[in-house]
Amino acid sequence: MPTILLVDDTKENLSVIGQMLRPLYHVRVANSGQRALLALQHPPRPDLILLDVMMPDMNGYQVLEQLRAHPQWCDIPVIFVTALNADDDEEHGLALGAVDYVTKPVKPALLLARVHAQLELKQARDRLAHQNAFLDAEVRRRMAENELIKNLSLFALATLAEKRDNETGNHLRRTQAYIEVLMNQLMDHPRFAQALATPDVRQRIAKAAPLHDIGKVGIPDAILLKPGRLTPDEFEIMKTHAAIGAQALEEAIERARELQPTPTPCGPAPDTPDSRPSLDFLETALQIAASHHEKWDGSGYPAGLQGDAIPLPARLMALADVFDALISRRPYKPPLPMDTTRQIITEGRGSHFDPDIVDAFLARFDEFKTIAEHYADQA
Repeated sequence: MPTILLVDDTKENLSVIGQMLRPLYHVRVANSGQRALLALQHPPRPDLILLDVMMPDMNGYQVLEQLRAHPQWCDIPVIFVTALNADDDEEHGLALGAVDYVTKPVKPALLLARVHAQLELKQARDRLAHQNAFLDAEVRRRMAENELIKNLSLFALATLAEKRDNETGNHLRRTQAYIEVLMNQLMDHPRFAQALATPDVRQRIAKAAPLHDIGKVGIPDAILLKPGRLTPDEFEIMKTHAAIGAQALEEAIERARELQPTPTPCGPAPDTPDSRPSLDFLETALQIAASHHEKWDGSGYPAGLQGDAIPLPARLMALADVFDALISRRPYKPPLPMDTTRQIITEGRGSHFDPDIVDAFLARFDEFKTIAEHYADQA
């Protein structure tokens, strides 16, 4: 049976009203506001409180204020039962959060009807809260599932591009981990703090990193799989992979924009942030694919961008990619020792690479070595 807490400082009222309720409900009683608050600390938790207003020491209004301020009790419905009948008193009680107001002397049929109605409302609210909690959990589960599928699909797509090359899937894991290390070092740096301020941004850059060479799917096998060094003409064709990848991702972004829902008359205006799908991930991947071969001094490709004109995700990828290429075996070269690789990266400070990113690399060099060993290619 539902539990009702009856609070009144008069013994006769507790007895009379209790007798009305006991055939239908489990009744607990308290003869003061303080005792009522103490009673709430012990089970069973009441489903409804019938609360007298005029009590010594702590009146009903004060009790209700404490109930509403307590996170465990704030949702318990309270009906005031009082001899007061002025409209101002009733309005004050309802303003504090009481759900109803019954005057003394109590009419049994009226009291039982009010109690029954409020208990039904509470049950409905509880069912709705449980349903909402279930739906929230289901939404979170589906979102996590979709995020996992997206991440695995993107990694599979990136791996497919790498499989056509002489590189391995471990190159993707290593470069992704290098970028995470660099961002952890730089997120408090004055130049980068704003750009790397949130975990979502850093996570997006790291997740987009494996797509840096997606454009290699458009390079002919004779060049992509050539066991030796490329000729100057072949290298020019190889360099187009950055533009090919950027174009593919740009077309994907445009297609996503075309497929965005048409705003309704009551919805947001067309082409507003609220109406557009989030394309931040694809736009970050586009920056990395297009510009990870740009150089700090402007001598890179495909656009000859210089300095901060090169997007930050691409600058991070540039160092991670070159470092991994230097320490990895290729058909045309053996892997370089770590000390030699470190020296080459250091010499590229301010010419090939953003100087502050090189400094971050040097500060976390031991972590780069650990990642390279952990994800080493099998001989």
